[in-house]
Amino acid sequence: MTETTMTRGAEWLAKAGLRPTRQRLSLAALLVGDGQDRHVTAESLFAAAMEQGEKVSLATVYNTLRAFCDAGLMNEVVVDGSKSYFDTRIDDHPHFFWEDSAELTDAPKDELQITGLPEAPPGTMVSRVDVVIRLRRA
Repeated sequence: MTETTMTRGAEWLAKAGLRPTRQRLSLAALLVGDGQDRHVTAESLFAAAMEQGEKVSLATVYNTLRAFCDAGLMNEVVVDGSKSYFDTRIDDHPHFFWEDSAELTDAPKDELQITGLPEAPPGTMVSRVDVVIRLRRA
C-alpha cells in the first residue's frame, strides 16, 4: 500500500474518532485509500487484505466492518437477509443487486422517487430506508 492510501485511511478513521490500530489502518486503506466508494463483503475485503499481504483474520475483518458501521463510516446493506454488503458511501442512495454476479452497485439517486413511507410504530422513528433493486440479465 502506498503512503497516500494509508494517509487517506488514517484520516477516515480520525474523522470518526476511531483508534488507528494496524488492522483498522490496513482495512481502511483498502476501503478508501484510492478515494473511490466501495461495496464489499467481509469475505471480499478479507481476500483483498490477503492479496496485499496483510495479516488479519476473517473474524477481525467482520469486527472491524462492524466498528466502521457503528462509527458512521459505512452502511451495511443486507440482501436476502443472509448476505451483507458494506458501503463506504453513506448518503441515502439506492442500489442495484446483480443476481448473476452477486455484485452490489450504486443506482442513480436522482431517478428514484419515494412519495411516502408508512407511519413508524409508536415510540420509534425511521432511521434509514434501504432500496435494493434486484437485476437479472434478460
